Amino acid sequence: MTFDYAEFAAAFPLFFPIVAGVFGAIIGSFLNVVIYRMPLDKSIVSPGSHCACGTPIQWRDNIPVLSWFILRGKARCCGRAYSFRYAFVELLTAALFATSWLMFPPAKALCGMLFVACLICALFIDLDHMIIPDSFTIGLGVVGVVLSVFVPALHGQNDGVFAVKALHSGFISLQGLLIGSGLVLWIALVAETLLRKEAMGFGDVKFVGAIGAFTGWQGAVFAIFGGAVIGTIWIGLAMAWKKCFGDKVPVAPRAETAEGEAAELGMGVQIPFGPMLAIAGLLYFFYFTTWMNEYFAELAAILQ
Repeated sequence: MTFDYAEFAAAFPLFFPIVAGVFGAIIGSFLNVVIYRMPLDKSIVSPGSHCACGTPIQWRDNIPVLSWFILRGKARCCGRAYSFRYAFVELLTAALFATSWLMFPPAKALCGMLFVACLICALFIDLDHMIIPDSFTIGLGVVGVVLSVFVPALHGQNDGVFAVKALHSGFISLQGLLIGSGLVLWIALVAETLLRKEAMGFGDVKFVGAIGAFTGWQGAVFAIFGGAVIGTIWIGLAMAWKKCFGDKVPVAPRAETAEGEAAELGMGVQIPFGPMLAIAGLLYFFYFTTWMNEYFAELAAILQ
């Protein structure tokens, strides 16, 4: 007796999305470790999860999402508070993993989960430290190209001979990587010439290339300009909050002077662009692929 995935999924439509969501929450717990330790050059494997006071966290206090609510955001061992962001990362990963499974065929869904996990790590690391490790730029770009060859459905190559689909999908991925990173590099160079100071970090250049490897050049372009729009709205809301309430802004991008010192949001300060690029990349991957590809096709037809 063989297992029929389509038949099982039709009979139990929520089973696999729920499994994907639970798996995402577990992965999200691991991502919290990566986000905290990787920028500090600490092992993400050893030692195991432990409280800030040094006490190892018991398994019952390390259940994704649930433990934060059960403990009301306080460590059982010493009573010190820990951020809701740990539960948020787990919830976000769970939701996006489930969404990936609901929206795409299994092979592309699994690729999407890897893409999601890496973008979440890059987003929060850049938000905290204004850096994006090469693992989530160069490494993600290489993985994107390789996966595109072995999973042509990642770029919509669903019909035909596998070898032809694989080559076409790999070409789309490589094109996205090169055009995405090249376009950002030119934007950065022109802006640096005009402003006479660094306008964009090289990590952002590599990061857009990695996004393009998974989404094609259209996704890379969308990430650049969509990220700029998201950043403008984000900063505008943060500054409006501070002007109205005068308190610390709950969710604001980190700001630094050119010398790397912490600064208030405003003109002339540096902020991380990676989170905006990551959000725009996720929006394109899940929701805007068809619409944006049709838009670029119509634009190309007009320009011919």
